[in-house]
Amino acid sequence: MTWSAEPSIPKGFRWRCRRKAAGVKCSESRSIKYGSCFRQSNLTFREILLVTYDIVCREPACHTREEYAVSPNTIAEWGMFCRETMLVFMAGCSEKLGGPNKTVEIDGSKFGRRKYHRGYPVKGQWVFGGVERESGRTFLVPVMDRTADTLVAIIRDWIEPGTTVITDNWAAYRNLESEGFTHRTVNHSIHFVDPDTGAHTNTMESTWRAVKVFLGQYNRGGRLRIPPGTVYVRGKAQHVSPFLQFLHLVANTDWNLCDVPSSSDRDC
Repeated sequence: MTWSAEPSIPKGFRWRCRRKAAGVKCSESRSIKYGSCFRQSNLTFREILLVTYDIVCREPACHTREEYAVSPNTIAEWGMFCRETMLVFMAGCSEKLGGPNKTVEIDGSKFGRRKYHRGYPVKGQWVFGGVERESGRTFLVPVMDRTADTLVAIIRDWIEPGTTVITDNWAAYRNLESEGFTHRTVNHSIHFVDPDTGAHTNTMESTWRAVKVFLGQYNRGGRLRIPPGTVYVRGKAQHVSPFLQFLHLVANTDWNLCDVPSSSDRDC
């Protein structure tokens, strides 16, 4: 398909196929949002970029609502999209953490605890994560449950054997020594730092806080519509605009493979 001007429709353009086969001209066409992250929104491209910039750069939601005359629900839904994009697919940058003389803190956290519309509770999404102290590299994996089978499988996939792994006292972690890891624990019901070993998961806790502070003002609830096993690894780039980083994530995601709701392919 080729990019075709369509002055009669609000978006001004459509994708059109003009090829001929056996003397018959193809008449197929698609919205310019088809197959992209924009397909789930009826906002204009200008509105999408302005709202996205405010969300990613953590402008107050009330400012965005007043400045661009968009509804609170629109901001919340687009904020959910931004959250999903952060967690969905980062091609080529995922790698195992840890190794000998490396320490990885692991923990789980639930995303989504607010009530929606008329006070109905929204089921949240558990996310399992780890952070390597020495480098700050991080993985986050949405999970369906927190059973030992699920979490140990993720640990084997994303942490190198020989790593010192620090956890809380959740029962699912009890057999990590048999998996080839040096296991240290901290009992959070008593203290945040183990007085004998110095073990703590404060680095991972600060990672959760940073992610939730960024996402919280726009969307504290809703489910993460991404498949379990998708991994987000925090990049190392410094002094790069968060907005440009976000656009990079969007540009490198195949949205046809993502389980996100799409608006109908209409020009409205």
